[in-house]
Amino acid sequence: MLKIGVFGVGHLGKFHLNNWKEISGIELVGFYDPSDEIANEVIQKYQLTRYTDPAELMDAVDAVDIVAPTTHHFHLCEKAIKKGKHVFVEKPLANTMEEARQLVKLTNESGVKFQVGHVERFNPAFQAVKHLDLQPHFIEVHRLAQFNPRGTEVSVILDLMIHDIDIILSVVKSDVRTISASGVGVLTETPDIANVRIEFNNGCVANLTSSRISMKKMRKIRLFQKDAYIGIDFLEKKAEIIKLKEEGDTNVFAFDIETNSGTKTIAVANPPVPEVNAIKEELTAFRDSILNNTRTVVSEHDGLMAMDVAHQILEKIGKNVISHG
Repeated sequence: MLKIGVFGVGHLGKFHLNNWKEISGIELVGFYDPSDEIANEVIQKYQLTRYTDPAELMDAVDAVDIVAPTTHHFHLCEKAIKKGKHVFVEKPLANTMEEARQLVKLTNESGVKFQVGHVERFNPAFQAVKHLDLQPHFIEVHRLAQFNPRGTEVSVILDLMIHDIDIILSVVKSDVRTISASGVGVLTETPDIANVRIEFNNGCVANLTSSRISMKKMRKIRLFQKDAYIGIDFLEKKAEIIKLKEEGDTNVFAFDIETNSGTKTIAVANPPVPEVNAIKEELTAFRDSILNNTRTVVSEHDGLMAMDVAHQILEKIGKNVISHG
């Protein structure tokens, strides 16, 4: 049995606890949380042991699951790595680029497994299309959320947009050439809405809009590539593929269009989306990487790259941001 300790059992931490309890081969040893109110609630609901010393919990487990606020990621990860414990940490990897680079260095030296919680990689809508030959030339992203005071200690870039940054980097597989960005601080001291344009060395361009002050929720990515359009709805768990019809295409809706080069048949498909719990999938993948000694799906290097782009965006916004103050 793989022994797990959870650090931070607030809103998201409780989701992690629920999922760990359903994953085979796992023993939930206990949790650490500085809040007595939250801790007492978890003890009552989950009958789990509370540890008041993080080091003591780390000594009792094989791997840690860090769901604490971002400002605590570095010292908890550092302590766990130095004790030789495998680490799962929620996104973003760390609070600063210096901290993130140090964690990557420590992980490489120690050989422990390290996974960053970019959960959208495990979203069933993305899972339904990621096997395709994705070579987008243009990407359009909208991630809109209603205002929630929780999580506003960081900008909308590190809170919401970083999900899409990670997805895009995993798909495009090219270095970033230029970034332009602007943002507005409306209800908090940090940007609450931002628009970003990323140009890659391979010619791909991505336009991203993220807002946490929207009246409606939206989490969509649209990929445009030669002869195909792929739409991914992370919120509704749906995917759509529109492309030129090929020999052998089945389960598609097809129609003809007239072009300068003649009649072309367009096929529209809605690939089956598996009914899976993304958080459970990412935690199970972390377990498997430890047991099978394989690379984690979202490694510390992936987390660092997403943070690097996010911080470049924040630097650009810093020159253009309009604060409500």
